[in-house]
Amino acid sequence: MFSAIARVFRTPDLRRKIAFTLAIIALYRFGAHVPAPFVDFPNVQACLKQSAGTEGLLSLVNLFSGGALLQLSIFALGVMPYITATIIVQLLRVVIPHFETLYKEGAAGQSKLTQYTRYLTIALALLQSTTLVTVARSGQLFGTTGIPECEQLLTNDVWWAQLLMIITLTAGTGLIMWFAELVTERGIGNGMSILIFVSIAATFPASMWAIWQSRGFETFLVVLAVGILVVALVVFVEQSQRRIPVQYAKRMVGRRTYGGTNTYIPIKVNMAGVVPVIFASSLLYIPALIAQFNQPQAGQEAQGWVAWIAQYLTSGDSPVYMLVYFLLIVGFTYFYVAITFNPVEVADNMKKYGGFIPGIRAGRPTAEYLDYVLTRITLAGSLYLGFIALLPLIALAAVGANQNFPFGGASILIIVGVGLETVKQIDAQLQQRHYEGLLR
Repeated sequence: MFSAIARVFRTPDLRRKIAFTLAIIALYRFGAHVPAPFVDFPNVQACLKQSAGTEGLLSLVNLFSGGALLQLSIFALGVMPYITATIIVQLLRVVIPHFETLYKEGAAGQSKLTQYTRYLTIALALLQSTTLVTVARSGQLFGTTGIPECEQLLTNDVWWAQLLMIITLTAGTGLIMWFAELVTERGIGNGMSILIFVSIAATFPASMWAIWQSRGFETFLVVLAVGILVVALVVFVEQSQRRIPVQYAKRMVGRRTYGGTNTYIPIKVNMAGVVPVIFASSLLYIPALIAQFNQPQAGQEAQGWVAWIAQYLTSGDSPVYMLVYFLLIVGFTYFYVAITFNPVEVADNMKKYGGFIPGIRAGRPTAEYLDYVLTRITLAGSLYLGFIALLPLIALAAVGANQNFPFGGASILIIVGVGLETVKQIDAQLQQRHYEGLLR
């Protein structure tokens, strides 16, 4: 293993790519700690020390920004606008035929879709930065904590100061998007995935240290052991796939014979990735947001539905919250898989090139068989996603950790997925130069 790592740094091209990636990561983490204009940095730090943070969608955004959101830094929005824009453009392929046509055109069409994603990212960053500045100005960024410092996060709240903050946060998102594209072109791995990986990994030491301080060394060891088991489970499931065998009939073109090969269609157990967790978290935040705008004035009682939402759908340790969260993840998993994998299209492509599944007729029977297999595998994948996503909420009730519990939810899925993909890319580049990869 150590000799393989040494080969990585002895290869000039690979060493240069890794150094460039590390330099971009250093700039990204530096920007995550530079406060935006007119932010009262001492008050923000005092709130971070005295408050457990925020919950719901803002907690997810704070996780993906590496803690930059609650620090109101120039990179406060992180990569969340780009992730949201990418998911929206992908879903619009089903609604807008022009997007689906561009996707099928190859590199030229997909570059056009990438351009649309960039424009949508800036628009979403503008919207989210406006919301963030408004929430920070109202003193509700850290929730109703009762801490005086949390109600005075800005040193100047006139309109031009807020406008400058919004422009700065939007420009920070554009700079992060440029960093990601630079890493993709001149570094190692997918740039946006690497930045997400770094943002989440940066929160791990603080989360583990908080568990050690609040619950003791024994609980820390138990959490660490559970974390190792969870990582092993995630690696096992993420690498698991159902391979459907496919045979291609022989064809005579002139004097040459084509086809006659055996291959397979890999169907992963978790085809949806982390997207259902993001969808479910975003949807669950909507009732809490609506209830927040309908809070009663001082001396008045809250309406029945507002009180019910505040009791059951805002706290992660509520059984109703956990059940709704789990069911939403299962539903969104089926929804997203149905959009990204079309059995009819796969069956038509196989029939066009003379391929068939042994024992299954080409055409409609093949599509029905693929849909049957996909439905059964997606059930296991959705239950697995629901279990992993509930781990932080279970830890919130059992260990007393906050919802940014490191070994669970979207964080561990992204950490393991990006880590495996990056190691595979390094391994592939080593095999091109040394005929022996990083993994054996």
